[in-house]
Amino acid sequence: MWWPGAVYDGEAAREKYTKLIRETADEKGIDLSLRAEPIFSHAEADQWIAEAQKQEIDGLVLLLLDRQQHTWPTVQKATDSGIPSVIFSPLGTSFTTNTVGLAEKPGSIIYSTNDFSQAQYGLQMLKAAARMRRSRCLVIAGKQERVQQLADTGITLQYIPADRFLETYNSLKVDDELENMADDYIRQSRKQVGATREDVINGIKSYKVAGSLLEEYQGDAISMDCLGALANEPISLPCISWSRMNDDGIPAACEADTGAIASQIIVHYLFDRPGFQQDPVADTSDNTLIGAHCSSPTRLNGFDQDPEPFDLTHHHGNRDAVPRTIWKKGQRITCFDFMPAPLNSQESSKILVSAGTVVGNMNVPPSGGCVVSVKAKMDGNHNILAYPGFHQLFFYGDYVNQLTDFSQLCGFQTTRVT
Repeated sequence: MWWPGAVYDGEAAREKYTKLIRETADEKGIDLSLRAEPIFSHAEADQWIAEAQKQEIDGLVLLLLDRQQHTWPTVQKATDSGIPSVIFSPLGTSFTTNTVGLAEKPGSIIYSTNDFSQAQYGLQMLKAAARMRRSRCLVIAGKQERVQQLADTGITLQYIPADRFLETYNSLKVDDELENMADDYIRQSRKQVGATREDVINGIKSYKVAGSLLEEYQGDAISMDCLGALANEPISLPCISWSRMNDDGIPAACEADTGAIASQIIVHYLFDRPGFQQDPVADTSDNTLIGAHCSSPTRLNGFDQDPEPFDLTHHHGNRDAVPRTIWKKGQRITCFDFMPAPLNSQESSKILVSAGTVVGNMNVPPSGGCVVSVKAKMDGNHNILAYPGFHQLFFYGDYVNQLTDFSQLCGFQTTRVT
């Protein structure tokens, strides 16, 4: 008998994994086309992959029930197909001699385990990658409308002139609904420092404007050259807007940073929670990294979870209202930076990923800088003054391994900061 051997009940395994993969697909809203019969030959494997390519499907999932002569050649065919592929190999269906040549192959991921939660995450990755490739991000910057692709992500960037935001903002009337939203936001906060009710109303007005433009351009995500467009204008910077958008599950990034756009989209779609785009600041007194910015989301535990406490205060420019979210001390976090490949190049995009633990929230003032300043002790011994990346996302949970897998599945290059 070939492995997994006569002691292994293949029919029971087939029934079990068929049930689990169908349940997972239903739970995640995935359109799953599962073969009625297993693949038993090289010819059947070729036919299966050819049909998938013809239909331009989003991903392949291969569940191994044995280690017969056609099994790992079928895996090879799947990983060579150009279609993102997730391979689930329960213990007994592979040796390391089967996996060594495929372990780091871009466009595929292998899970060799009895733990089906890894296969479930594989399905989540395929769904997130498909959504990413179909995403349309509205970028409010410059003076011209244009459309371009974001490197090798598949994300469409729809640029519109910043004047469109100004025009829409100035034409929007403050009504009872808008005032009620602002008052509810104030009630949810712990306290107000500097920021007035009018500041909050103007911030909610920017949120409504952003929503209107997203609807008009059928966007899934949004970013804006905030200071470049609004620094000299008597209207609210979109700090509250982006915080609330991210809480609502709509990826929003500051300063028209396309890498941060991709980072937010990936974190939203993979982990069902928002990230906090930040400027990294080193504190050499205790070798910590401070993530500083003015638009932290509050639903850090997940879109369907209760928000973390927050204050309402002024932007570091001493204007407008921003939420100062209080990050939980002792909370494990991931630091994630997506760096798009240069336009029209054949290079792959890159990611930087690391993990750490929240040790506090800096008070600004007396410190200077952005009013949300989250202090974290990062894993490893990297020189904190030379910590790589900018506009990285901090987000709740240690997901370094999961992001590394997603990067490989999408063909990106990964650097773990240690």
